[in-house]
Amino acid sequence: MQTHPKNYPTNLPDEEWEQIKSLVPKPKSGRGKRGRPALDRRVLMNAILYVVRGGCAWRLLPGDFPPWQTVYGYFRRWSQDWTWTFIHDVLRDWLRKSEGRAVSPTAAIIDSQSVKTPDQAGESGCDAGKKIKGRKRHLAVDALGLILTMVITSAAVQDRDAAKTLIQTLMGLFGRLQIIWADVGYLGSLVQWVKRLRPFGKLHLEIVRRCDRSDGFKVLPKRWIIERTFGWLVKSRRLGRDYEVRLDHSEAMIRICMIRLMVRRLASI
Repeated sequence: MQTHPKNYPTNLPDEEWEQIKSLVPKPKSGRGKRGRPALDRRVLMNAILYVVRGGCAWRLLPGDFPPWQTVYGYFRRWSQDWTWTFIHDVLRDWLRKSEGRAVSPTAAIIDSQSVKTPDQAGESGCDAGKKIKGRKRHLAVDALGLILTMVITSAAVQDRDAAKTLIQTLMGLFGRLQIIWADVGYLGSLVQWVKRLRPFGKLHLEIVRRCDRSDGFKVLPKRWIIERTFGWLVKSRRLGRDYEVRLDHSEAMIRICMIRLMVRRLASI
């Protein structure tokens, strides 16, 4: 049953909580120094989802949630001990299985998204091409648009440079990978670099080019999948910009957004 006194639109309904409750760690048991009861895991998750989807600061959490310091403390702890990564990856594997796909994909799509950062944020730079001062989210997604791995950098970092770290991590996690699709921003020495990673294997980087003869907007094969993923992210107002000082918190915010999306899909199956 719903344990929160107010039914915010961001709250997890019963059927969605059933999908994730076995993965959420139990908060500290017992009562605190001031006699507060142990936290309810579902209420804690609802508070974190409220911040990510609604875009408010931690200090602006409604008063019927636990104290913002407590909620932020668990968000921070679970960012550092890989809890968010664990929950995200398990749900992604479950969703791939439910779609009749193998857990380990053979194909991936990579791209980056530049977002602005406020003055108080940490590492940032300027994307000269898009005239954006902030950070870049370098993502690798599967054919369903689910995130396989990511790298967060200053916006000044070139896509081809960050792609090497992204692809090396991707290969370490998914040994069956055979093809990676990317746009022309990754054209050049990166194509041969990917080939050298598996000189006797089938892995290769395929550049999806835009047809010069077409007028106006045109959906590019495979590339639209990762563009849709970026669209999912910015629907969460906290991700419209990168407000986080720490890069691991930036990654956690993205994973929480995807966790919410995947839980909803799993509950509807």
